Amino acid sequence: MNANAGFADAADPVQPDESCALRTAQVCWSNTSPVAALHDVLGPGPFSFISIMATPLADFQGVVAEARRVYPDTDVVACTTAGEITGAGYDEGTIVAIAFPAEDFASCSILIENVDDLDAQALVDQITLERMGLQQRASRLPHSFGFLVVDGLSLSEDTLSATIAPALGDTQIFGGSAGDGTDFRQTLVGLNGRVADNAAVLTLVRTRLRTKVFSLDHLVPTGEQMVVTEADPARRIVRAINAEPAAREYARIVGKDPEQLDRFTFAAHPVVVRIGDAHHVRAIQQVTEDGDLVFFSAVDEGMVLTVAQPENMVTHLERKLQELSTENAPSDIIGCDCILRRIEAEQSQIVRAMSDVLSRHNVIGFSTYGEQIGPLHVNHTMSGVAFYPADADETTHVAD
Repeated sequence: MNANAGFADAADPVQPDESCALRTAQVCWSNTSPVAALHDVLGPGPFSFISIMATPLADFQGVVAEARRVYPDTDVVACTTAGEITGAGYDEGTIVAIAFPAEDFASCSILIENVDDLDAQALVDQITLERMGLQQRASRLPHSFGFLVVDGLSLSEDTLSATIAPALGDTQIFGGSAGDGTDFRQTLVGLNGRVADNAAVLTLVRTRLRTKVFSLDHLVPTGEQMVVTEADPARRIVRAINAEPAAREYARIVGKDPEQLDRFTFAAHPVVVRIGDAHHVRAIQQVTEDGDLVFFSAVDEGMVLTVAQPENMVTHLERKLQELSTENAPSDIIGCDCILRRIEAEQSQIVRAMSDVLSRHNVIGFSTYGEQIGPLHVNHTMSGVAFYPADADETTHVAD
């Protein structure tokens, strides 16, 4: 994607809205000292933790190292993006920072390495102990959530999300897979000066603010179905659908030329799988030279895929964000938004309209290679958390 095409100009740091519970800032990737520029807006804190979402154009290692120097006593969680969501909506070529004031939040962050080869019990035990310790330290902060960022090319998000779920208790979790624009070459996460691939960072948070973790998508299943008859689940590759070459059969079902399949086709004609009473997207990333389909999330032989049709994405997003304001309007919303939604918006020429909705509802975040919601890794969705003012009788005090 062009870093400047049709998106907001974030060359200068943007001052945050003082009415918001979170402190947010954004700078252009080419800034010679981006974290110092972010610090000028965010201030010195104290912060419980800071989340940095960086365009792949930036020197990610340099950003993570600088953040460690500038905020040595604060957990700084970072990831690369497939685009950013700033105060102006969809954006590109920026570095976004979200700071969580220590007076309202307490947290702990865990770097999970080698996500393709997890010691499941050891990880569950570690997360359980960290969660219980945080709850004791911050016993007067009544609300909680979890935020997970994962290497978006690790092919392990499904397994990781399911593995850690038993350790979370009643803590609701959301998150996104780190991106690399539309290049799909290298995706990275970072924590406190360390940069890693094939890794994830889980942040457990307690807060005095009321929160709502959510997931939304604008896709409606049709009656068109297909069965995966040959697959390589470890690599998320489907070789055959309905016992026919995968790309050719998918193209036939959606009425497209198999030689013309591209990311715009996949965004416009997603497929979903039924899990329980709900449908979840199994988005297609690309077609190989051999005519196989590579997916963003888990696929396996015997899986029944249903073609979905999109609702109007602008009106759907407006409606769903309005629903978050049924009783009170949230002061801030963090959103992990699938790259396929942005691609669909570009193809439909509704980027500006989508950005207007995101901006009006104070959504900030990044475009992802997949989203986490509870124990599931999904695609073509936005997952996130909304923040609301604390109830009148809730205290800002964090227990020692």
